[in-house]
Amino acid sequence: MEHRLFSQITMNWRGRPLTSHEVVVNTIAATRTRSGLRVEAHLDTRDYPIGVAVSKARIDALPTEHHTMHRTWNYTIHPTHTDGTAPPAVNAATGSDRAATLTLLAHPRLTGMSITELDALAEQLAPEQAARREQRRYQGRGGPRRHAPGAHGRTLLSPRDRVLITVVHLRQVCSQRLLADMLEVAARTIGQAVTDVRHLLHEQNITITPTTLRFTCAEQVTAYARTGQYDDGRPSLPWTLSDPALTGMSRADLAALIDQVSVRQAAAVERRRHQQRGRQRLPGTRGGVFPQKITSGERVLAAILHHRKVATGRVLAELFGVSHRTIGTAFLEVRPILEEDDIHLPRAPVKYRSAEQLLASVLPADEAATPTG
Repeated sequence: MEHRLFSQITMNWRGRPLTSHEVVVNTIAATRTRSGLRVEAHLDTRDYPIGVAVSKARIDALPTEHHTMHRTWNYTIHPTHTDGTAPPAVNAATGSDRAATLTLLAHPRLTGMSITELDALAEQLAPEQAARREQRRYQGRGGPRRHAPGAHGRTLLSPRDRVLITVVHLRQVCSQRLLADMLEVAARTIGQAVTDVRHLLHEQNITITPTTLRFTCAEQVTAYARTGQYDDGRPSLPWTLSDPALTGMSRADLAALIDQVSVRQAAAVERRRHQQRGRQRLPGTRGGVFPQKITSGERVLAAILHHRKVATGRVLAELFGVSHRTIGTAFLEVRPILEEDDIHLPRAPVKYRSAEQLLASVLPADEAATPTG
């Protein structure tokens, strides 16, 4: 579309002042080419609030057919409504889903407070929230308002929603990225809300007590809010991958090595982040509770397996449920510590090219059929 449609539109309206919506629409609709391109254009007057994002679940639900050649860039999205009916308004459905998600997040199991207490906290912070928002807009304009506030530019999250999101985040229930995905808003919107409300809580000496729960996907958050049950879904993975046939050492020696390396690895990560920030952490920050989907011990284990060439980085990433880059970063963090302590790990006799092959080498056939993680 960028090369075959938009370039023709650009050539068609070059040098023409786009003074109104009517001029824009008519100019686009007048685009013609000798090869048969005909363009239809209509003005859409529906409301599209800024900051909306599409969740991974919605992307995965699309009827997408990837092509054989360069499937990441070449694909076909088939229509979801083949009966001729018009699809529902995206924003209306998204807004409804967002309201339901906010109601779910306000459950006392996740916030650690009742709905009444949450409303009271939001009401307590509301005046200062409004004052800071107006101050920020004043600075952005460079002066006072010239017109009364209009209906345009309305925010996706109310002041109460921002307090709720900050409470859930400071409770360390889940990461900002997961909240953005669940609410289908831009990650920057969540980050700005947490930053603003966190400073207000700090100024008023309000402390949000963290919980021991750690959720990494929306299904876990939903299940816990509704049933009170928590299952991370992968309890046996580290034990399986710590098999002596893979690590080249006993489980006791491996545990001692992980304890020896993980503390220093975490300290090195914190030093690097301090250098990147150029200063101390801001008041009320969580100290990096969600820097990764796997624990420090699991990162060391993955680095050991990677160092021994047990499997490719992509196989380890599939097993641990993280990106290839995360495995590579863990290896780069752990390798200097191993070299400093003069720890040499022999290369594995076999390098597995798939998760199924690796699991089949240490698990019975029925358990190795489905990769863990």
